[in-house]
Amino acid sequence: MLSTGGTIEKTYNELDGTLFNREVVVKNIIKEQIRLPYTHIVSRSILNKDSLEMTLEDRENICQSILKISKQGFPVIILHGTDTMQQTATLAHEKLTNLKAPVIFTGAMRPLGFYQSDAIQNITEALSLFKVLPPKVYISFHGQVFNLPNVRKNREKGTFEEF
Repeated sequence: MLSTGGTIEKTYNELDGTLFNREVVVKNIIKEQIRLPYTHIVSRSILNKDSLEMTLEDRENICQSILKISKQGFPVIILHGTDTMQQTATLAHEKLTNLKAPVIFTGAMRPLGFYQSDAIQNITEALSLFKVLPPKVYISFHGQVFNLPNVRKNREKGTFEEF
C-alpha cells in the first residue's frame, strides 16, 4: 500500500482547526479495524500532499514506486487524493505495461477516522479486488471498479463515474 496523502490521510489539528497531511495514519487504523489474518500489508508513504498540489514529477515518482513493487509480483493499492486521482491513475495506466498484479487507486471523500468516513470501505473493497481482477490499473471507489482512462470524479455525487 502506497500512501500519497489526500483526504484519506488528513489529520485534524485541534489547535487551529485545520486539516493537513502530516503522517501515515491508515496503516494503524487498518490493523485495528479490519481482520485480515491471511493478508500481509506493507504500507509506505511516498508523498504527504493534497492531490491538488501534485506535480507531474510527483505523478512520475508514484508510477516509479508502483513499478518497483509490481515487478516483484505484488498487488499495489495507492491511497490518493480524489481531486486528481484520475490524472495519476491515467498516467500509470499509460506508462505501466506488463503488470504482474492489479494496481488499484482509491481514496476517500472524508478523512479516515472522521464520522461516516468512506475510507475503510474503499480500502477493504480494494483489498478484495486483488483476488479477482487481472493485472491492470484501476480506480476502486464506493463499490465500483473503473477501467482507465474513461473515469472522472463526479463532484455533485461525491464519487467517481465512467464517461
